[in-house]
Amino acid sequence: MDYRATLNLPKTSFKMKANLTQNEPAVLKKWEHGDLYHKIQRHGEGRPLFVLHDGPPYANGNIHLGTAFNKILKDIILRSRRMAGFNAPYIPGWDCHGLPIEHNVDKELGDKKKGIPTLSKRRACRTYAEKWIKTQKKEFKRLGVIGDWDKPYLTMTYDYEATIAREFNKFLLSGAVVRSKKPVYWCSTCETALAEAEVEYHEHSSPSIYVKFPVVSDLSDIDPALSGDLQVVIWTTTPWTLPANLAIAFHPEFEYALVEAEGDRLIMAKELVAGVMEEFGVQEYRIVTTFAAAALENRICRHPFMERDSLMVLADYVTLEAGTGCVHTAPGHGADDYLTGLRYGLDILSPVDDEGIFTKDAGPYEGKAIPAVNSDICGDLSTSGDLLHQDRINHSYPHCWRCKEPVIYRATPQWFISMEKNGLRSKSLENIDKVTWTPGWGRQRIYSMIEHRPDWCLSRQRAWGVPITVVSCKSCGEIVKSEELIENIDALFSAEGADAWFSRDIEDFLPDGLHCEKCGGGSFSRENDILDVWFDSGVSYAAVCEQRQELRSPADLYLEGSDQHRGWFHSALLTSVGTRGSAPYEGVLTHGYVVDGQGKKMSKSVGNVVAPQEVIEKYGAEILRLWVASEDYRDDVKVYDEILGQVTDAYRKIRNTIRYFLGNLSDFDPGVDSVAFAELEVLDQWALARFEELKTKVVKAYEKYEFHSIYHGLNYFCTMTMSAFYLDIIKDRLYVSGTDSKLRRSAQTALYEIGEGLLQLMSPILCFTASEAWDALKGRDNKADLNGSIFFTDFPAQNDSYVLDEATERQWVELIKVRSEITKALEKARADKIIGHPLEAQVLVCATGPLGEFVAAQEQMLKELSIVSELKVVEPQGFGDLEPLQSEEVEGLLIGVLAAPGEKCERCWIRSDTVGQMQGHPTICSRCFAVVDSLNP
Repeated sequence: MDYRATLNLPKTSFKMKANLTQNEPAVLKKWEHGDLYHKIQRHGEGRPLFVLHDGPPYANGNIHLGTAFNKILKDIILRSRRMAGFNAPYIPGWDCHGLPIEHNVDKELGDKKKGIPTLSKRRACRTYAEKWIKTQKKEFKRLGVIGDWDKPYLTMTYDYEATIAREFNKFLLSGAVVRSKKPVYWCSTCETALAEAEVEYHEHSSPSIYVKFPVVSDLSDIDPALSGDLQVVIWTTTPWTLPANLAIAFHPEFEYALVEAEGDRLIMAKELVAGVMEEFGVQEYRIVTTFAAAALENRICRHPFMERDSLMVLADYVTLEAGTGCVHTAPGHGADDYLTGLRYGLDILSPVDDEGIFTKDAGPYEGKAIPAVNSDICGDLSTSGDLLHQDRINHSYPHCWRCKEPVIYRATPQWFISMEKNGLRSKSLENIDKVTWTPGWGRQRIYSMIEHRPDWCLSRQRAWGVPITVVSCKSCGEIVKSEELIENIDALFSAEGADAWFSRDIEDFLPDGLHCEKCGGGSFSRENDILDVWFDSGVSYAAVCEQRQELRSPADLYLEGSDQHRGWFHSALLTSVGTRGSAPYEGVLTHGYVVDGQGKKMSKSVGNVVAPQEVIEKYGAEILRLWVASEDYRDDVKVYDEILGQVTDAYRKIRNTIRYFLGNLSDFDPGVDSVAFAELEVLDQWALARFEELKTKVVKAYEKYEFHSIYHGLNYFCTMTMSAFYLDIIKDRLYVSGTDSKLRRSAQTALYEIGEGLLQLMSPILCFTASEAWDALKGRDNKADLNGSIFFTDFPAQNDSYVLDEATERQWVELIKVRSEITKALEKARADKIIGHPLEAQVLVCATGPLGEFVAAQEQMLKELSIVSELKVVEPQGFGDLEPLQSEEVEGLLIGVLAAPGEKCERCWIRSDTVGQMQGHPTICSRCFAVVDSLNP
């Protein structure tokens, strides 16, 4: 007889090999054709709302692994919130304006860019952005991210552009917008001002020079020794800023020294003398006298090569960390320098044009480019004898985020939002403390940035963006602040987009009969600079969250990379606080950068970039999603082949565990075959109790955004708790017991409930696999019908009745401990060739004291847990000639292993004395005979 046919062997359509790369696109097509997202949204109507507002990626180039990480993280959160009982819409968006797009369009245009009309360039930029939006949308969908892809928000749509102008005009009317000549980051390559968030810091080599400034004023009233020829020594790493020098700053509380060295009489901070002399290579020097800096204020030095004086000033930002304690001050080229210049009434001199070329105000260096001019300046200073020492220094230096070239700090007339007017800084700091920051260090990071940031430079000297909608009187320069003007701008922008500013005459915007309130003039001009692109995305709460009926503001969560503390989180906070008085978000989650195996930032030039498409083509999007969940996003996230291989192995183990569940549930109908918890086998009760623990931890981890703990929890539960323990033990019951026997149905009851809940718990992360397995579990043959999909279910409810009491839990701890020692003894017996397979073993167990009573009471359970043919509890003499193994972990426990008596049953493989005694079935045991006999009554 073919006894194999009498076994309850697993049957499932859920394949061991996932074939993710082939199967995922078909699943995505089914979701899209079935309109899964909108069906989920309709299903969630009436539930509490959870809004994760999407920070718009830039519509420029293919997505990279960092972008993919971000989008998957958002999708996991939204899916988990829906399964936690929330209505969680997702409106994706794109940032469409700004320099990166215009820069690439300029490259495509070549020489034509110089003569192309503004409107033509804007149309070219719009077309370019549309192309990449289409590409990125396809790439995001491939990750399994579901959302309203047909109606995303774009910062270049007419309604959005109108909102940008409207929000800017709110600041304008409030008096917070000012035009001022002050130093800002400036990219000479891109010829535009840059915001803090548009600057990246990279290693850079700069000159390091010490220069003499001759003292003009008589300082002998401070100290008679301070007479004769004196020189103040400054140190700088930007020689090109020396033509703009107007002052030298001293710290009011530092002690300064007059030093004689090699014929010079030099003034510098006393504490720095030794270090400076050592750097100069000067061993013979003498400190003539020391004096307080306060007396130097408003004394005069002479510029070493410009025909003007340099004022001695006091400033508390001077440090003793480097240099000489005498700080070269150019008000047109530094933030601190600028404030010092204002305090002392100095010009804000910046003799550099948009292209980084010196103007006539730079004297002998007119027409020369920076930073190449550094060598000329250093050479001339050396020739004149004013250069004391020259070297080079490697340091972190600001670079343009787009062209990657070093930037300069340059004073030009720009538009700013004041951080002080209307209390923007103080109100923003107050609101930071009302927000939940994940991780917690995010709060201190953005707090410090807001606390110390300068006024927000809004203007950009480019074509592609929303214009700064300022109208001014031609006669006196007074800014027009008119509600009617703003309404006209809003109406035209809503109908025609921001192009209207460049295509229409200014009169189309002006109210009838407008006259300047200051001088009465009737002729007006408009600003042609565009707004900082960070203002565009910053007001997305107004353009999207406040406009889309399925959303709300403030959002529950903003989620982006750690760079957005000075980017989107930052601009959104300022714009919202400045116009609404509150933050646009209640929570902010930050993740680290995606880096290579050595922790290096990915770069095309380095050749360490891993594209999401490459990972998907090799492993599938599901592996990418599991990798995202496996990483602790609070730090930088590493990715390389070994990590992806580990994640793939974990996925395979999880999938095989699910397959085992499904294979053993093919004939189980939970409505008919389920066994009540109280009547389940104790091992099955234990399994449900363990799943109850997992359920609680996973649901709580989703709520706290601790996805790596979910990954490790699911992986351990599937591989250790289930596969290596529970599933291995119940295999005999499932395969060998009668199909409808209570023993089998008990195990199946536990399997079904655990399997169903496990799929629900993992579905936010492993959405493809959970969906496929759910359809197999529920017998969903018509998989095109999405209504019965797992995505319309919630996380499994908590069931307190499955929690075991403390006494039972302690019993299980002891059972597993003893079972572990038995397993060690079995492994040794296999190594000693006593047995080949544990089912060939007879185990003898002896214990003393309370443990002996426990083992005796649990003899049958230990046999089942140990998966052996026979287990007996014996007295110490019961081992006979057998040398038992003495446990090192459990005191007083002795274990012996023998070959089990009897023959091997052909059906269940257990060795039994009853094999050969069953009439008509001589090769099976009595247990199997009872099952087989029941099949043929």
